[in-house]
Amino acid sequence: MEKSKIELTEDDLREALKEFGGYIDITESDLKKLYEIAVKISRERCIHSWLAREIMSRDVITAKEDTDIHEAGRLLIKHKISGIPVVDNENRVVGIITEADLLTIAGIPRGHIFNDVVMKYVLNKPTPQHRAGKKVKDIMSTHVITVSPDTTVKKIAMILDEKRIKRVPVVDEANKLVGIVSRGDIIRVVCEEPNQKGAS
Repeated sequence: MEKSKIELTEDDLREALKEFGGYIDITESDLKKLYEIAVKISRERCIHSWLAREIMSRDVITAKEDTDIHEAGRLLIKHKISGIPVVDNENRVVGIITEADLLTIAGIPRGHIFNDVVMKYVLNKPTPQHRAGKKVKDIMSTHVITVSPDTTVKKIAMILDEKRIKRVPVVDEANKLVGIVSRGDIIRVVCEEPNQKGAS
């Protein structure tokens, strides 16, 4: 992650002073507390203006369309992620493969709750047919929601929430993959302390 964009303004300090309790004789302890409040207010103001390029993960695990499905599954397990972008030879995003896509091989359709399938089996009810395919291209989702490097964190959070997805690839003007933003990336930005910020 790039360096923090937090910059205290006079308004931040003014608001912090109001929250602290008005105009007072400042002690060293009071000044420290006032500063902490001002930083908190500044963080809340600035987070909405942070951009995808400032918080995205740049070292993205990807797959190709002809990657074996089992290899894609091993990548998800090895890197403890729930989905990976699928790119062509020019690094353009052509799809995305997720745990949900891989579960279709076992006859669990997208949007299904795993427990539902187990219960159908226990109750002797028919389960969905297995989906055929040996390559990533056979089961990947081709409708990929992407964002640009200049998309705000606020906008990305809204997309993740509205579309009920866990990550969104970041692409340039040519649709080439430059990074990925996950829910975890946003949580890290929101929760980390200001003095822990820096490039990553």
